[in-house]
Amino acid sequence: MDLSRAPNERKLYLCKWYFKAGFALLPFLWSINSIWFFNEAFRKPAYEEQKEIKKYVIFSLIGTLAWVVAIVAWVVTFQLKRTDWGEFADNISFIVPLGRA
Repeated sequence: MDLSRAPNERKLYLCKWYFKAGFALLPFLWSINSIWFFNEAFRKPAYEEQKEIKKYVIFSLIGTLAWVVAIVAWVVTFQLKRTDWGEFADNISFIVPLGRA
């Protein structure tokens, strides 16, 4: 969608919708929201809805960063502790590697 053709009210509606949808455990929508509306929030001349769009872009960026940190922490922890966790780790693994490193 070309945001330059959309009215400002529609931009605000879309930005708000993507932000709220991100709470449904869809953090990639927050990253899309941050990227897609960044120019509207910070680089365009000021308009009435811009302040609220800016707020949603910032919160979406914070949510994206929080999810990235959580996922990286989980992956690192799981990779380092998989063999120590024994059968539990095998049960939550999609692919069970054979042997030990």
